[in-house]
Amino acid sequence: MPQVRKGSATRKARKRVLKRVKGHRGAAGRTYRLAKEQAVRSEVFARVGRKLKKRQFRSLWIIRLNAACKMRKIRYGEFINGCKKASIGINRKMLSEIAIFDPAAFDAIVEKARTACA
Repeated sequence: MPQVRKGSATRKARKRVLKRVKGHRGAAGRTYRLAKEQAVRSEVFARVGRKLKKRQFRSLWIIRLNAACKMRKIRYGEFINGCKKASIGINRKMLSEIAIFDPAAFDAIVEKARTACA
């Protein structure tokens, strides 16, 4: 049986790896050996980044809510506690959007939270 050489398959595999790291700096974007390592590392960083993004957005919403609450003379913790006691089932993302785009509605929510706390 004749020997099978994998020239086209090897070339295809290398092109696939090099395509994934296209745009990377230095040799990691050009040489196959470093490109393989960089492709794995970039996938790891991408996964970590997806987890961090969720944390960072939650932090941003809390900062926005805190600022909006300070303008209305109520602490953030009291506001969230009041929302839970008043059974206002709106998450922090939507609360921050309401605080930005509809201040009158946010004022109403703050009043409900105040009365629930008191």
